[in-house]
Amino acid sequence: MAAKDDLGRAGEERAVSHLLGLGYDVVDRNWRCAQGEIDIVAVHGDELAIVEVKTRRSTAFGHPFEAIDERKRRRLWRLAHAWVEAHAPRARGLSLRIDGIGIVGPDPETATLEHLRDLG
Repeated sequence: MAAKDDLGRAGEERAVSHLLGLGYDVVDRNWRCAQGEIDIVAVHGDELAIVEVKTRRSTAFGHPFEAIDERKRRRLWRLAHAWVEAHAPRARGLSLRIDGIGIVGPDPETATLEHLRDLG
């Protein structure tokens, strides 16, 4: 399990670098509450993006975005609202969206990265 955890952490680092390069302000990482965990919370313009990162060595067991199904999106929305409630002053005036970042390749630093905005 440690290798999987290392892969996930490396993928999240790559995702943060990607977001920073696009001008996002990463305001929280690995935020936890009773309902679960948010990988990345970032502000981009007047939007608050809750970002789910999925990292895979290959697509042998499916594309990373396949893991962000309807059930996962509903959970992410609950987590997003919990984060906003816990950080109300910081979130005031921002619209809320859910993004996904999928990373595929044996080395997250050079793997293919896809960023889907507003998964709904």
